[in-house]
Amino acid sequence: MYKTSKYTPADKMSYLICDNYTLLQVMSRFDLSLGFGDKTVQEVCRENGVDCRTFLAVVNFMIEDSDRMEDDVKDISMPSLMSYLKQAHHYFLDFCLPTIRRKLIEAIDCSTENEVAFLILKFFDQYAGEVRKHMDYEDVNVFTYVENLMTGRETGGFRISQFARRHDQIDATLTELKNIIIKYYPAKGNNHLLNAVLFDIFSCEQDLASHCRVEDYLFVPAVRRLEKEGK
Repeated sequence: MYKTSKYTPADKMSYLICDNYTLLQVMSRFDLSLGFGDKTVQEVCRENGVDCRTFLAVVNFMIEDSDRMEDDVKDISMPSLMSYLKQAHHYFLDFCLPTIRRKLIEAIDCSTENEVAFLILKFFDQYAGEVRKHMDYEDVNVFTYVENLMTGRETGGFRISQFARRHDQIDATLTELKNIIIKYYPAKGNNHLLNAVLFDIFSCEQDLASHCRVEDYLFVPAVRRLEKEGK
């Protein structure tokens, strides 16, 4: 059973992971490694140079599973939050999506004129391309803007509202991909591989949705606060 109340700095880090294993991804994106024994969240964050308030803001926002803006968004460390988001982009683009593609190729029959198999790969590559385009835009434009905002450099007239309007969920192509696999790919013997990669696709979709929520309801409000302070 997942915890329904907020985690605190005094909670043991091992408790967080055992209580909700999906927080392993959050730890990884804050560059926190396993092997922390019985140390508390505060101790693990301090030893690794991670802002504890930002770490807890992210994990507590994710376990609440709501679109409510964090009350303590003013306490978030913007450099720490941006580092987390950049690490998430690296995970999706350089590990998660390439791994799923390799598993797809292994699971489906691409050795013959299998139109459904090639359609599956086509939709996956289209989806991965859309994700990359979206995240490259954030890396090049949005994060650079925020860095300039924090250091008082010229921002070129960009405002975070432009990012908020542009930040639509990239899910239509992935929905088509899932439907093709579930409804139309012919079953041939043991489907363990195909079922496993489909499970990975669903997990990736959920992970991406959580990532977008963190951007929309933690990152964007924090940047808007910076914009107001800079006036």
